[in-house]
Amino acid sequence: MPLSHIALSSGRSIELTELRMSSTYGGMLEGYPCKPINDMKVRSLQRQAERSFSSTPVHLVPPSREYPDQTVGAFGPVEILPSVACIGAFRSTAVAPELDPVLHRSALTVVWFQTVVDVPSGEDADSALRSIHWDELAQDYEL
Repeated sequence: MPLSHIALSSGRSIELTELRMSSTYGGMLEGYPCKPINDMKVRSLQRQAERSFSSTPVHLVPPSREYPDQTVGAFGPVEILPSVACIGAFRSTAVAPELDPVLHRSALTVVWFQTVVDVPSGEDADSALRSIHWDELAQDYEL
């Protein structure tokens, strides 16, 4: 049973089957959020998804970045990512129309950031998440 269903902008319905959430800046002991730190965090989350879900393709939804009005530090201006880092395993019907819909599905692991600790669902899911080009990114598999 899926955790939720998301309606993509394309009209395709996808199911969220596994969700991992963490604090974007949890464990940050020193420094401040800036582009080099954030780029490292994004790459690390993507690598974690690739290791954990090695049998499916992984797609990164580029995170929004905010630049609050603060003085520039040693590593450049303060840059803030959304507070919740997410890795989700999604599935849907097969992409290839010639495949038997009873025997085949498609899968994609998605990495994204969001501002709240909510399970994305329906048409209320973040617009960047709903804009995924499933047919180009997902991989078909046989049950």
